[in-house]
Amino acid sequence: MTREPIRVAQVIGKLNAAGVEAVVNNYYRNIDRTKYQFDYYIEADGACQPPQELIDLGARYFVIPPCQRLPQYIRALVKRFRENSYPIVHSGMNTLAVFSLFAAWAAGSPVRINHNHSTANRGETKRNLLKYALRPFAKLFATHYCACSRYAGQWLFGKRSVEAGKVAVFNNAIDTERFRFDPQAREATRRELGLENTLVLGHVGRFCYQKNQEFLIELLAEVRKSRPEAVLVLIGIGKTEEAIRRMADELELREAVLFLSARPDVERLYQAMDVFVFPSRYEGLGLAAVEAQCAGLPVLASDNVPREAQVTDRIRFLRLEDGVSAWAGAINDLPAADRVCRIDDRFDIRREAKKLEEFYDAALAQAGRRG
Repeated sequence: MTREPIRVAQVIGKLNAAGVEAVVNNYYRNIDRTKYQFDYYIEADGACQPPQELIDLGARYFVIPPCQRLPQYIRALVKRFRENSYPIVHSGMNTLAVFSLFAAWAAGSPVRINHNHSTANRGETKRNLLKYALRPFAKLFATHYCACSRYAGQWLFGKRSVEAGKVAVFNNAIDTERFRFDPQAREATRRELGLENTLVLGHVGRFCYQKNQEFLIELLAEVRKSRPEAVLVLIGIGKTEEAIRRMADELELREAVLFLSARPDVERLYQAMDVFVFPSRYEGLGLAAVEAQCAGLPVLASDNVPREAQVTDRIRFLRLEDGVSAWAGAINDLPAADRVCRIDDRFDIRREAKKLEEFYDAALAQAGRRG
């Protein structure tokens, strides 16, 4: 008799084409789905719809109230967790995970995983106050701790926990074959977007304070002083998009900035770029920087991005404090390079998905449940 796969509750917050959901989706596509299936718990005010591709693979989506409506949020999770009797609840909500893991504890789920993908940075006072207020409770209802990098693990769970091996690091891995450089795709995509004979600066990320797109607009203005054919391609959606559009208008750059929203074919868009720019104010890891390196792109990243994001020799870390002139100089100094490269095996999703399976197996065995 064939055993039914174990359903894992994945609490990911709002569907906004953001990094956490992309990471979980990558793992779901590559995990052994005869052993583990994912149920996604998403908040009702997300900007995107569940992808049919994943539903076809067996994923289920449960819509719950936004976390801002905390009593309703917790009640909905407790109800659903009890109904589905999850042996594993895996929360990617960072410091907010305390609430979903409390619901998992109340519902009797034996394996409760807090998985951190982020840190904090000055400049987001209200958000940071909440993060620091909740951080002491990160371990309260969790049975297992995970992070996307040692840095993110230390920030939420403490340096001692990381050094003691109590925090499992799962790389924000990707399908390396999907992102590998394809010269034919590059030519076709540049032609489709009208980018022939241009210097293409690219960026993938939510429009938000963390990702710092305003720096990119200022950088484009600086680069165009010496490279007037330069354009900027922005892929993503988010709260600050309208402000960035207005900024581009004010600097008379609207024709030089392509706002491409959230795209399912982001791997093709990497092919069209000449340099990937990632000026984040803070990061847990920086999945887009990994994808860009896999596509053979030179990457300029802020020194707020963890060094674990360096998976090739094509990434350079710069200080935001040095200003756009230093970044523009770095772009102008980039040597012509072969776009074909080999990415670090640690970021191959097939390897990391197998590691996650084994982690689930061990956690269930430890809890005395079948794995």
